[in-house]
Amino acid sequence: MPELPEVETIANNLRNGSGDQPSLIGCEIRRAHLLWERTLAEPTIDEFTKRVVGQVIQAIGRRGKFMYFNLTKDTLLVHLRMSGDVWIEPIIATWGEHYRLMLELSEGMRLVFSDTRKFGRVWLTEKPDLILGHLGPEPLDDAFTVQKLFEGLQRRHRQLKPLLLDQTFIAGLGNIYTDEALHLAGIHPLTISETLTIEQAERLWFSIRNVLQAGIQRNGTSIDWVYRGGDYQNYLRVYGRAGEPCKECGTPIERMLVGQRGTHFCPQCQLNPSYQD
Repeated sequence: MPELPEVETIANNLRNGSGDQPSLIGCEIRRAHLLWERTLAEPTIDEFTKRVVGQVIQAIGRRGKFMYFNLTKDTLLVHLRMSGDVWIEPIIATWGEHYRLMLELSEGMRLVFSDTRKFGRVWLTEKPDLILGHLGPEPLDDAFTVQKLFEGLQRRHRQLKPLLLDQTFIAGLGNIYTDEALHLAGIHPLTISETLTIEQAERLWFSIRNVLQAGIQRNGTSIDWVYRGGDYQNYLRVYGRAGEPCKECGTPIERMLVGQRGTHFCPQCQLNPSYQD
């Protein structure tokens, strides 16, 4: 599933333009094509196609793993889920097999939402907070401090890996960057959150921000989904490297299931705590 760095990269490219593709800021939506009905979470199909046409894209950004497009009246929210991707192309381009939603824009371009597995969802809403309001803090915001992370960890009695994947705790982390952050911090995935010291919380805070920023700088990770163009997979510390030597100590990386999610760690650098549940 695309995580914060991948969604941030896509949003940046659409907002600022990339290569020979222009920025979408200021483009008017002229026509909508919904090719897979369940892609649209809300409103109804008829209301969506009527409301979205004529609106102008005023801002593009990211909240957690959601991409948002601030329009003249509404907000268009996109969640890529397992295999979604968003890009722009000329209106005259041939439609792809996995296209689920297309918005024809001024300047002869169209915005494409493609989704192989059909799990991605789109919302058109006047009140985005009703959809985004449950999300936890943004890990790269200045407001996300070591102290706030530590206090949040202390209030919960949960294994660390599932807690960091919980979007109500921190927004944007997924399987890849959680494994990477825990390894960089030297903390075992099964560590119980409330047992972390302030020093460990500080290491974790630094590690989360470090791996996310590195992922954004390298345009994300192209590894287990259809996302195009990232190369952070060439710099991963543990994720997807089971059986390979740890880059810190040489011990073979191990893989286990935690909360039904494949989890990669170094048994030497991330010692298994005796207080795990």
